Amino acid sequence: MSDPRILTVRPEPGEYAWTFGGAPPVARIAPGTVLDLYTEDCFAGRVRSEKDLVSEVCEFPFLNPQTGPFHVEGAQPGDTIAVHFVSVEPARDWAASTTVPLFGALTSTHTTATLQPPLPETVWIWQLDRARRTALFRARDSDIEAELPMDPMHGTVGVAPANLEVRSALVPDAHGGNMDTPEMRAGVTCYLGVNVEGALLSLGDGHARQGEGETCGVAVECAMNTVVIVELLKGLATPWPRIESDTHIISTGSARPLEDAFRISQLDLVQWLVRDYGFSELDAYQFATQAVESPLANVCDTNYTCVAKIRKQWLPSRETHRGVHAQLREIATTVRG
Repeated sequence: MSDPRILTVRPEPGEYAWTFGGAPPVARIAPGTVLDLYTEDCFAGRVRSEKDLVSEVCEFPFLNPQTGPFHVEGAQPGDTIAVHFVSVEPARDWAASTTVPLFGALTSTHTTATLQPPLPETVWIWQLDRARRTALFRARDSDIEAELPMDPMHGTVGVAPANLEVRSALVPDAHGGNMDTPEMRAGVTCYLGVNVEGALLSLGDGHARQGEGETCGVAVECAMNTVVIVELLKGLATPWPRIESDTHIISTGSARPLEDAFRISQLDLVQWLVRDYGFSELDAYQFATQAVESPLANVCDTNYTCVAKIRKQWLPSRETHRGVHAQLREIATTVRG
């Protein structure tokens, strides 16, 4: 096996993408390329202290900058891009979280409009101990402190949407985007259906950790140094973003209302069991009903995202997505050195 090509990208402040679709590629890459990337946090690095309110230091809609897009040579509509996360590591010793006016699951929003005033805008700066793998919470209104384990992930990964659409990097949908699932961590492979020539892959929105649902709308947001391997699966369609770990197969669905996001993820999982594991549709429906885990990804974004996952140990011994996850896991060991 030959050594994979490695492309290192460290964008300058004006070189990020803010949409999926509509942005020219920063590079053309061959399938099998390793991308060594720097991604900025969702605030573009502008929230650095408790005094830096998002409404004052950030300019909407320029939130959630993405590194990319990358044109994957040979990718055509109907194919699938496999993105294997070799490593996801915070690039700084601090991260930021905040409440944002009219945003989040427990406040009035533009789409859930009420006479209530917005919640106050408050910033928390989390200290990261990258050696000990911890994130330190310090309360703003008391002396409470708590160390939580770091669990670095990417809130956003996706390709250009179908039908000539350009979507904000804040929006999750069938193209991927801002799904905000903690499942998108090192060691997993994300499968994205290709909608345009070259796919136009981008990623960003690093989180040092995030609870399921991302309730207030903002995780422990931080810049990341991330390494991924990008592979191309010709002639294999993936209707909604899927994730494969060593232990689970994972479907996602993004929509509003929340029950529709749930339905999409569950249906995609059933169809995955039918296509790759030999189930009939009704058998898959019954099996998934009794075996599925259904964590929330986000209930705050323009679309909500639900996850449906099943343990591999409970499934027939079959190959999925042409066995690419195991192949990329092996390559990743050489990349890490």
